[in-house]
Amino acid sequence: MDEILSIMMSWAVTLSGYPAPAHMPTLELVPHSFMVERACRGLECHVQGWFPGGQTIYIDQKLDPSNGLYDSSVLLHELVHYLQQEAKASQGAGVHTTCSSNVAAEREAYGAQREYLLRYGNYMPVGSSMHNVSC
Repeated sequence: MDEILSIMMSWAVTLSGYPAPAHMPTLELVPHSFMVERACRGLECHVQGWFPGGQTIYIDQKLDPSNGLYDSSVLLHELVHYLQQEAKASQGAGVHTTCSSNVAAEREAYGAQREYLLRYGNYMPVGSSMHNVSC
């Protein structure tokens, strides 16, 4: 898993423009129920990746980022969130604290995810629901 994490971090840095982090986050593959309980506060949801801040990225264990293009794009999306956190920390700023900064962070991560998929010749409308999100 370390190899795919390194590869996808390189993509995340390239597509987001953020600097490479001083250290890598850890990646944990977890059951969907873990994601529902923690990321969606117990309500059924379609979350496949989650970065709650800190040093761990969670990916639904049904995904295989080493062998699936879409699956690796989910990891890339969460790595962009990690890079956003690290960039803010290096500037002495906290993580996203306003609705508008959260929406902007999601749009940026989905943009990198779409670009990654497009560079492999696949168009998937990931994040299309973000067009209608506002505060």
